[in-house]
Order: sequence, then C-alpha cells, then structure tokens
Amino acid sequence: MVGTKPVDLEIVIAEQPLLGFSQLDGWLRSQRDAATAMFMGRVRDVAMDGRPLEALELSHYPGLCERLIEVSTRELLEKHDARAALVLHRVGRLLPGELIVLVAISADRRGPSQRCCTELLEALKHDAPFWKREWSHGVGTWLSENTPL
Repeated sequence: MVGTKPVDLEIVIAEQPLLGFSQLDGWLRSQRDAATAMFMGRVRDVAMDGRPLEALELSHYPGLCERLIEVSTRELLEKHDARAALVLHRVGRLLPGELIVLVAISADRRGPSQRCCTELLEALKHDAPFWKREWSHGVGTWLSENTPL
C-alpha cells in the first residue's frame, strides 16, 4: 500500500525564478538520510528543430498538476524505499539558461535515491500536465513531444 511510511514531500510550481541551491540548501538542512540525489535542469538555447531559442513558455493545469506530481512522487518514494522529495518546477516565460526544474530525493542509500530521482524526472516529463511553447525569431511553436532521455 502506497503511503504506509511517513515521507517528507515538498512540491512547488512557481512563476518566479527558482533559487536553486539556496532552496535546495534549506531542504537539505531538514534531511537526515545518508544519501541525496538531485537534478537541476536549465532551459536550452536551441529549439527542438535546431533554431536559436529566444524563450520557452510553460503552462500547466493548476491544482491537477500538483496533485499528479504528488501521487507519482509518493508512489516512487515507496517503490524505491526513499523518504523525502523536493520538486521545484517553473512555469511562465523562461529564458535560455534559467533553471526550469530541480528534483532532490533523500534515502538511506545512494542507489534508491538515484533511481527514484531518475524515475521522478521521467514522470514529470511524460505524465505531468505541462505544455511547452518554444519561441524562436518571434514565432511560438507548441511542442508535441518531450526531449529524449
């Protein structure tokens, strides 16, 4: 049964720039597990079709998006015997180089934390209701697929 073990879960979807390491540092201070795996993703400067990227616009389904991320996160924490997760994700208009996502997983060992982090990132990419539009040469193009792993 998912949710039988107490977990520490923080999910933030923000229109403001993420603070990255300072937000991560605050979360890490509350963790006592031996291992933490993390991933920070930034906006690329090249569009999916190879053109220079001016900006990436992200929108989401408020409320539903957070709930789906929470369900996926809880299931993956249970599956990998991990205890805590931090998920920060941007929405709005982002410029190349800006932090778009930060995921951190805390567990007793490195293997569970790394596997859980990787699977959670894939869940965010493929299951969470985010929509992306790339802007290049003043033209916005909605993306119908995600970047490959």
